[in-house]
Amino acid sequence: MEDTKSPGDDGLSAPHVLEYAYKRSLGPVLGRFFTSLRDGRIEGVRTRSGRVLVPPSEYDPENGEATTEDFVEVGPAGTVKSWAWVGAPRESHPLDHPFAFALIELDGADTALMHVVDSGDEAAMATGMRVIPRWADETVGRIQDIAAFIPEGRA
Repeated sequence: MEDTKSPGDDGLSAPHVLEYAYKRSLGPVLGRFFTSLRDGRIEGVRTRSGRVLVPPSEYDPENGEATTEDFVEVGPAGTVKSWAWVGAPRESHPLDHPFAFALIELDGADTALMHVVDSGDEAAMATGMRVIPRWADETVGRIQDIAAFIPEGRA
């Protein structure tokens, strides 16, 4: 069998970008959550069973029931439940220096919110550590209104 490839020919290729660009309408539950962030508060929603979901969800993940409109202010402090260190942030990351992505259970909530913790260095991070939000200079009603969480006492 004869090789039909020309020198330097690596075959066919085509660039491909995989992305999931979409817009989501907020509705009354998430709309209120983001409005409260704009106003410097964090709210969750209480399910019929009494659990507080943060971020709030339109439906109870345990049984699919619509959540009541029983909004509850939580935090602002919370506890890091788990985390992953980002030692070399990329351009698309929320901070331009090393930080942790963390699941944070805010005081009064029964679920964890994923956000960033700006702890200074990896040695300062720990599961169980207490954190508080550092609010953005300008809040407009989006998750980035919380610029990052920082270790409690470092404010």
